[in-house]
Amino acid sequence: GLAFHPKYESNGFFYVNYTDKSGNTNIVRFQVSDNRNRANKDSAKLLLTFKQPFSNHNGGNIAFGPDGYLYIGTGDGGDGGDPQQNGQALYSYLGKLLRIDVDNGDPYAIPETNPWKDSPDAVKEIWAYGLRNPWRFSFDRQTGDLYIADVGQNLYEEINFQPANSSGGEDYGWRIMEGLTCFNSDRFTAPLDTCDKSGLTLPIF
Repeated sequence: GLAFHPKYESNGFFYVNYTDKSGNTNIVRFQVSDNRNRANKDSAKLLLTFKQPFSNHNGGNIAFGPDGYLYIGTGDGGDGGDPQQNGQALYSYLGKLLRIDVDNGDPYAIPETNPWKDSPDAVKEIWAYGLRNPWRFSFDRQTGDLYIADVGQNLYEEINFQPANSSGGEDYGWRIMEGLTCFNSDRFTAPLDTCDKSGLTLPIF
């Protein structure tokens, strides 16, 4: 993933989300060099890193929202069927949409309006959760609404929606749901007939 700071023309900062040779996620800030087509390789500043338990579902997309914060899409950690149940675990960076303030703190600050900013039992960077592998998402430039494309298990891909006036904290359902269907953790058998959908934000498509 690659995102340019909203004030890139004046500060030259851009941000990269990459998987390192150990298979782990890294969010790194770089600055452009005197040559506007090249980065200053010595400017790298590591903002955030966390382990990936498997080789797939690393998410990857990053983007600045209309609020000026950096949003980071993370996959559930991989394998199949989310065996570690990271999508629903608020203590894990995985299976989430994270939100950080890169203009304050060192290396960043937690926005005051993040839903779990003051929770001792949750990752404070979490903005929304219940995602499988949201490796592409985008903010509507006219409305500020957020669209999140999420990879399905076997049956359904999905598009999730967050309105611009959201206060965060949405649970998009994985691994309770795959799309609009109750998910069976035995991923080679049929979906479940029923599951507890209370509190979930189901996909729009």
